Amino acid sequence: MRREQAKQAIFEYIEVFYNRKRRYSAIGYLSPFQFEEKHWKAA
Repeated sequence: MRREQAKQAIFEYIEVFYNRKRRYSAIGYLSPFQFEEKHWKAA
């Protein structure tokens, strides 16, 4: 069971925390959150 818990914790870190804060060159070096915020403010 510990292995499954570790896999789940790693998955959550990458998908929930890291990918939402990481800056992407394809969207002007903004995080996905910043990109969405900028997009919706312009609309």
